[in-house]
Amino acid sequence: MASREYHWRVPVNLSCRVAGWKDLPEIVRLLNDDELGRTRNPVFADAEDVYNEAFGALVGQGDNNFIVAELDGGIVGCYQLTFIRGLSHRGGERAQVESVRISSELRGAGLGAKLMHDAIDRARRRGCFMVQLTTDTRRENTQRFYERLGFATTHHGMKLFL
Repeated sequence: MASREYHWRVPVNLSCRVAGWKDLPEIVRLLNDDELGRTRNPVFADAEDVYNEAFGALVGQGDNNFIVAELDGGIVGCYQLTFIRGLSHRGGERAQVESVRISSELRGAGLGAKLMHDAIDRARRRGCFMVQLTTDTRRENTQRFYERLGFATTHHGMKLFL
């Protein structure tokens, strides 16, 4: 088995762009492409109206986008990028990354690092002072992945589901 290398420069032709309406079914497929995702999200055909309504609200906000990653003409990854302005940090803006996914058959090939590099570059160009994210504590491999990219656990996240 080949060793896995995680670094910023992966020699593949992965391109990232803001998602459009035609990408929505593939985004939902990626969100459901693991055990945890399948417990949170119905398949696209079973909840098309809900997904269309949510995506419509997202595309109407300039500070909130889904980004898709394409490889050889197909969508192989995605993430949501939201820019949040605050009063702390001198009124600075932070980038929140959510819903990061790479197709299960391509995980471990370094594409996730390339995807996160894209998110960080977008945040830098926007002038953000920080990129932040959360990851489910059950995803231990994912936590190690983010740590290898330089992310640090600095806060204890808490949620109240309603």
